[in-house]
Amino acid sequence: MSARALVLVIIVAATSTLAAQNPGLRWSKAAPFPEPEEELYGTTVNDRMYVIGGFGAAGRAAPAMVYEYDPSADRWTKKRSMPIPIHHQAQTAYNGKIYVFGGCQRPLSGPGMGGWEPVDNSFEYDPVADTWRALAPMPIKRCSAVAAEVGGKIHVIGGAMLMENSTETALFGGRPARVVGVNQVYDPATNSWATRSPMPTTRNHAFAGVVNGKIYVIGGRLGAAHVTHSSNTDVVEEYDPVRDTWGGVKARMPTARSGGGWATYNGRIYVAGGELQNDRLHASYRALEAYDPAANRWIILPSMPGALHGNAVAFIGNRLHTVSGKPEGGGLPDLGGKATAQHDVLEIPVGTGTN
Repeated sequence: MSARALVLVIIVAATSTLAAQNPGLRWSKAAPFPEPEEELYGTTVNDRMYVIGGFGAAGRAAPAMVYEYDPSADRWTKKRSMPIPIHHQAQTAYNGKIYVFGGCQRPLSGPGMGGWEPVDNSFEYDPVADTWRALAPMPIKRCSAVAAEVGGKIHVIGGAMLMENSTETALFGGRPARVVGVNQVYDPATNSWATRSPMPTTRNHAFAGVVNGKIYVIGGRLGAAHVTHSSNTDVVEEYDPVRDTWGGVKARMPTARSGGGWATYNGRIYVAGGELQNDRLHASYRALEAYDPAANRWIILPSMPGALHGNAVAFIGNRLHTVSGKPEGGGLPDLGGKATAQHDVLEIPVGTGTN
């Protein structure tokens, strides 16, 4: 049997297994995303989903777009763009506002995959007023970190930073880089930063969620932020903000991935899509898996209708939305028209999740 035939057999078998495990779950369609992109991030505020970011085409600045989705009208509305054109930002919601930290700039002069310049900018977006406000900058410049709010404070964890005049061999947009486990916490009440215990597994392009006051960092990318110089991890680590301690490694994710979307509902963290790149392969995933911290186990759900990375994911009520993204790995040339406008929705049973 050829390698291609073997892969097809595995995909068909896996799809059949998923359908058998979750016979009542079915994906449905919603309004297509108006400006198909990759490296989008989804956040829900006041029962509306906000899709922010975008990578942009080679040689152009990131689009820095903001769209609001109203599920009652099944309609997208374009909002005020981010103050600076960044991609791969850390993002989360708190008290009716959306907070955006760091990311990378992609200047107009940046050729190809160049222009990965980490920034330290921090912003607060008010969805009601449709306004942006600059906050105290992060202590260090980072790209592709994750953000999670617990007890009114926002932790920004992991990511990658450039190493100037360094002999590091990992590359980030063709320049020496270091992947970090840095854990810095922002306090919206005082507009200030503090440093906390670093994450044991340094990584970027990870997934994250908060359940019962604990932060879980899931999967992601080791070695370097640039996709062709790194590898995915399946590691899941738990952080206790009250004790400022990291616990032992939890149940590993079934599919080691990076660069997809994630959201939390009913005590479970859902990871949708993602990518895999090396010197021989650029690919994206259809996988949808949920981590249950209480049981320390993973639940495999029906795969997304299409393979995607850089998709925006969020829950509105008990409905999981995955929006846009790129149907191939991120290391391939970023030419126009490769991202998808698809917007798919999976309804999770209220109260009980899935078995």
